[in-house]
Amino acid sequence: MRLTALDEAAEAIGLQVGQGLAEARAICPALDVAEDDPSADQRFLGAIADWCDRYTPLVALDGSDGLMLDITGCAHLFGGEKTMIEDILHRLLQLGLDARGAISSAPGLSWATARFSSRQVVADEDIADVLSPLPLRSLRIDARMAAALARVGLKQVGDLLAAPRGPLTRRFGPALLLRLDQALGREGEPIVPRRPVALLSVERRLAEPIRDEEVILDLTGRLAACLKSGLEARGEGGRLFELLLFRVDGRVFRIEIGAASPLKDGARIQALFSERLSVLHDDLDAGFGFETLRLNVLRTEALAETQGTFGARIKEGDAALDFIDRVTARFGDGCLVLPVSHQSHWPERASSLMPLANGVMPAADVSLPVRSERPIRLLAHPEPVEVTAEVPDGPPASFRWRRARHRVARAEGPERLAPEWWIDGEEALPRDYFRIEVSTGHRFWLFRQGLYERGSARPSWFMQGIFA
Repeated sequence: MRLTALDEAAEAIGLQVGQGLAEARAICPALDVAEDDPSADQRFLGAIADWCDRYTPLVALDGSDGLMLDITGCAHLFGGEKTMIEDILHRLLQLGLDARGAISSAPGLSWATARFSSRQVVADEDIADVLSPLPLRSLRIDARMAAALARVGLKQVGDLLAAPRGPLTRRFGPALLLRLDQALGREGEPIVPRRPVALLSVERRLAEPIRDEEVILDLTGRLAACLKSGLEARGEGGRLFELLLFRVDGRVFRIEIGAASPLKDGARIQALFSERLSVLHDDLDAGFGFETLRLNVLRTEALAETQGTFGARIKEGDAALDFIDRVTARFGDGCLVLPVSHQSHWPERASSLMPLANGVMPAADVSLPVRSERPIRLLAHPEPVEVTAEVPDGPPASFRWRRARHRVARAEGPERLAPEWWIDGEEALPRDYFRIEVSTGHRFWLFRQGLYERGSARPSWFMQGIFA
């Protein structure tokens, strides 16, 4: 067993990451250790990233112990960069986290400053002065390259700034200078957010935390009304909305609802969130209250304006779409399915049930070939039956299915269906279907697979469906 992480007290007594636990206990017999759980650490880091969404929606994970925030255009909302970083670190400290942070114009420079310097805000004119005394590990190079540089007397970033670039590239490769240029801000380095960026977003910061569901819905409706002007300017309506509830203790709740048609009306958006919150009532633990609400539009679609009649109210969707939206918001995606027909005579492939995910109705092909009567219920898989027939090619006189014997009173058929050779192959056997009514009045749909031909295998009988 080895040490994977240390706090400042452990570092002060000379312990190191990777050191054996037995050796560490010999140095400090009172050492307090806990078993490492990387998956729990990642979940905890993801929760902190959700908490950081209150400052900027562009939050990315940086390894296993850091976060990278793109605060371009956001700092003035919190009183400037200095005030913003102090507020972040102070809030994290209140949550029990001793975090370090830095703000600069380059992600690489912020990474180095946060881990190897006490500077919190680095101006562009101070980049070289801040980087020069830092160790080479602050450039995010591997330990082998750092050791090779130390053997030739290069131990700090300032040593690289004064060294000629040509010999460095020939000896250590281009990765070293790339990391140096990223830290200096000469090379761009994108920040990939962990969540999709909202197309439109509105937010309300509250002076006092709220806990009541009715108040949350009322504020959600007001936020939705604020989205209307932005959606109208784009000529679009929202198809996927996300409500973020920031709790006082740092936990963030994300609630998504989808729409079958583009929406911009705040009342309809509020109604969908009302349906969703009614289901999440027990799981939505308000704790000491929510201090910030944010409503995002994650997906939009062109909205076709229609002219209404005199005395009639213009609606954004008909009753069916409104029903789909409400049911999907209450019970989640996949609760509604739509029977869709396909271009195939084979019963297993002639139709299917497609889920209405976020109210998106799958396209159905209506130009279908004319078929004879079909049973209301089709079995998931054809089940074998034992058949007694008076004539080999004729309908059955009686059959045994699921341990029950049935005597045939009437029969219609056969209806021959051949499989698609491009799917099942040329050797696939055709089917002869019969509509059977037994003496008890029940009606079944049976088929005989294969033909009675000289030298061929004996055909088999199967149950395909049941009529009403």
